[in-house]
Amino acid sequence: MDVFDRMLEGNRAHAAAFRDGGLPAPPRLRLAIVTCMDARIDPLQAFGLAVGDAHIIRNAGGRVAEALRSLCVSQQLLGTEAVAIVHHTGCGMATFRDDDLRERLRAQGIVADHVAFLPFRDVEQAVRDDIALYRATPWVRQDIPVRGFVYDVETGVLREVE
Repeated sequence: MDVFDRMLEGNRAHAAAFRDGGLPAPPRLRLAIVTCMDARIDPLQAFGLAVGDAHIIRNAGGRVAEALRSLCVSQQLLGTEAVAIVHHTGCGMATFRDDDLRERLRAQGIVADHVAFLPFRDVEQAVRDDIALYRATPWVRQDIPVRGFVYDVETGVLREVE
């Protein structure tokens, strides 16, 4: 069985027990969370949420730069009124620099010199930088709370970044 067949089989089991079809599109808690795509993080469990509670926006590193479009839609069309920016320990985005990945791509005949992959060295500083970018972006709401956190993938603890 390949990975797609496994996914479809899992979906059949999920659909058989599915009971969330009547949920509205706006999230119940009016919360949007930007976090990493890391497979070790299950945002609903890790953050004590249920299906329908929040918009979960995921990308490599949980970077706000890639999430601004989604945050704008979430706020303007679906009523979110709070933003959590959540990075994590042991993130792969802290293991390289843009030039490292560009060189790897060049070796494959791919030029990506114009792409900012948004790696970082210090996870707490990356959270602060993402909050600053959010605050500098006029097309996301500035009148709502925006807070930053680091999730520890070893302990499951979510810690606020000051």
